[in-house]
Amino acid sequence: MADPQGIDDSQTLRRSDPDRYLSTLYAPQAVRADLTALYLFNAEIASIRDRIREPLPGEVRIQWWRDMLAGGKPAAGGYPLAEALLDAIQRHNLPLDAFDRYLEARIFDLYDDPMPSRADLEGYCGETASAVIQLAALMLEPEAAPAFAPAAGHAGCAQAIAGLVRLMPLHRARGQCYVPGDILAAAGASRDDIAGTGESEAARRALAAFIELGREHAARFAEAAKGMPVSLRPAFLPASLAFPYLKRAAAAGAQPLRRVVDISPLRRHWTMLRFAARGWG
Repeated sequence: MADPQGIDDSQTLRRSDPDRYLSTLYAPQAVRADLTALYLFNAEIASIRDRIREPLPGEVRIQWWRDMLAGGKPAAGGYPLAEALLDAIQRHNLPLDAFDRYLEARIFDLYDDPMPSRADLEGYCGETASAVIQLAALMLEPEAAPAFAPAAGHAGCAQAIAGLVRLMPLHRARGQCYVPGDILAAAGASRDDIAGTGESEAARRALAAFIELGREHAARFAEAAKGMPVSLRPAFLPASLAFPYLKRAAAAGAQPLRRVVDISPLRRHWTMLRFAARGWG
């Protein structure tokens, strides 16, 4: 008989992060609840900015998670997601420092500070999206996962950049800019070209270069993922969607500056099915 709490959690994930929810369906039943807890944790932290008006309450919320992870069940206060995450961490012997670095990196989301450089962006992606992939891989196949850490690094960068391109209209409305300063400079653009409301030629060039950076990481991910065992693939399936997302964005010209450029649910399902069955070569 299915666990009712597990059903509720999976449906919550389906609403908050449909791509990662879909990927859990390719994972063994025994690991799905733990993957769901990890992905719901990611969704909750990623959505903090949406629920605050000032950075300080967001920092307080992030600090609560850091204290809870350090303090264990007594510090969880009966919060179901926190307890489920702690159970998953203990069951799979996941490194707590990865969660602490993840939470530290997410503080950037609470502010409108510029992203200084490509290296800073890749560091941010590595501590967030790439870390989630690597943690999921450790749940699925702890012995094989370390060999594919480079694949997780590039996969997370590709996935995160695809997500940032899709969220660009929202970020522009907030005055945020995740396009690195060195990419802006190379395109002859400024932060205001991206964080503002216009669609200048400089903004278009910067957007195209940002998308190309994501596609570069997607290609390097595909190369590093060759020979990946079937057991590890579910952890990387959400990142497989970076390929079609970025291809669609590249073909859309300036549209990603003003509206979310998406792909169809059928395309998402087919892409994951193809990579789950065939891998990356």
